[in-house]
Amino acid sequence: MRISHMLAALVLFPLAAAAATTAGTWSLDSADESGKVQFSLQGSSDGGHFNTSSPWLLADLRGLDWAGAAKHDVHFTIQRDAGTIDCEGFVQDQRGSGLFTFKPNLQYIAEMAKLGFSFEDKKLLSATIFDISFNFARAMQSAAVSGLDAGKLVAFRIHGVSPDFIHGLRSAGIDTTDPDKLIAFRIHGVSPEFAGEISHLGYPHAPPEQLIALRIHGVTPQYIEGLRSKGMQNLTLDQLISLRIHGID
Repeated sequence: MRISHMLAALVLFPLAAAAATTAGTWSLDSADESGKVQFSLQGSSDGGHFNTSSPWLLADLRGLDWAGAAKHDVHFTIQRDAGTIDCEGFVQDQRGSGLFTFKPNLQYIAEMAKLGFSFEDKKLLSATIFDISFNFARAMQSAAVSGLDAGKLVAFRIHGVSPDFIHGLRSAGIDTTDPDKLIAFRIHGVSPEFAGEISHLGYPHAPPEQLIALRIHGVTPQYIEGLRSKGMQNLTLDQLISLRIHGID
């Protein structure tokens, strides 16, 4: 799924406000992707409001009876390392809504501390929603990302920075350990495939900033090949970006 689609679907909320809340409302709708549903959670705490909505694996909503057109009551749970979200309500024609309560796993804080990550009680709901699991934390440590902390783990989950994504970039010759650049890659669509195509066209080990600029300004491998077919050879990445900015095609 493209990062722009994911960000359009996901409404970020203040983490402190969300995690301090232990109850709220949920809603469900069908999703474009097979095996997924559009799942939303809403609530408020201390004058703040949160609303998060994104495609979830149907299998993550344990006990959900999704089949059948007739209106029926449902009870399902979301169990993660950081806690459990318990949902009750109704579903009809693959749409539904109801109430949820959140039960944090207080051992999570101590276990994460052993791994070097400091989570507060008020952040456990966020860690549950975005599935900041022990395995995910360990995998990111193994990926040798610099400046890694609890906040970066949450940001990685929100924006889709996975261990596979990092390993794919490194296989394509992009060995950045900067967490902010990894997030920017996902936001702007600098995929391992894109980095590999740019390298194949004669620009190996392109700096992260230039790869991001290529995506922002629409310099695609097809654009580069099109210019070359018109005799414009040996252009630098900066020249390609400048040509695109000024509408040269």
